[in-house]
Amino acid sequence: MLDYAQARRLMVDCQLRTFDVNDNAVLDAFDTVPRERFVPAGREGFAYIDQTLRIDTAGEEPRFVPAPMILARMIQALQIKPGKRALDVAGGYGYGAALMAELGARVTALESVPTLVAEARQRLDGAAEIVEGPIARGVADRGPYDAILVNGRVESRPQALLDQLADEGQLVCVFGPERAAKATIFVRAGDAFGSRPLFGASLPVLPAFAAEAGFAF
Repeated sequence: MLDYAQARRLMVDCQLRTFDVNDNAVLDAFDTVPRERFVPAGREGFAYIDQTLRIDTAGEEPRFVPAPMILARMIQALQIKPGKRALDVAGGYGYGAALMAELGARVTALESVPTLVAEARQRLDGAAEIVEGPIARGVADRGPYDAILVNGRVESRPQALLDQLADEGQLVCVFGPERAAKATIFVRAGDAFGSRPLFGASLPVLPAFAAEAGFAF
C-alpha cells in the first residue's frame, strides 16, 4: 500500500523545491494537506505525480486538479498570510482551498457543479466555506478578497473576479491561448489593475472563461 506521507514528502522535495517553490509555509502546507483526499476515487495512487488530474463531472463543465508544481508556484505568488480573505474558483473537490486554509486564510470556495459542491463540503470538512454558483461571477458578498486562485486556464480577462479584489489584492490564473499560456498574476491598485506573467504553464481551459469565437488574443 502506498505510503501517502512519504509520497507527499517526495513531492515537496523532488517536484516543488526544484521548481522554485521556496516559501517554507507553502512547502509545509503541501507536505501537510493530503492531496489523495482531493482526487477522484480510484486515482489516489496518482495523487503525487507531476500531472494535472481530470475530475469527471458526468457531462457538466470539466474540472481539474492542477499539477503540484503549477499549483504551488501559483499559491506562492499570492503571498497568503494568516487572516487574509481568499477565493478559490473552480476548485473541484477543494484541494486549492484546503492549501490556502492551511496557510491561515479565510477561504471561500466557488464551484458551479452541484456534485462537486457536495463532494467539496465533505472533503474540506469545514476548512472553507463552499458556495455554489457561476464561477465567472465570483462571490462578491464574501469579498473583497486579498487573494483569488483560479484552478484552470483563462482566455478572457476575468474582470468580475478582479473587481472583487481588495486594494493590493492579487489574482493568479493560467492566462492565454493554449500554446502561449502563462501563469499570470493580476494586482489591484485602486481602480487600476496590473498584470505580469510568472512562468509558462499548461492547464485545460475553463469554459466559463473561454474566449469568444473570433476573438484575437
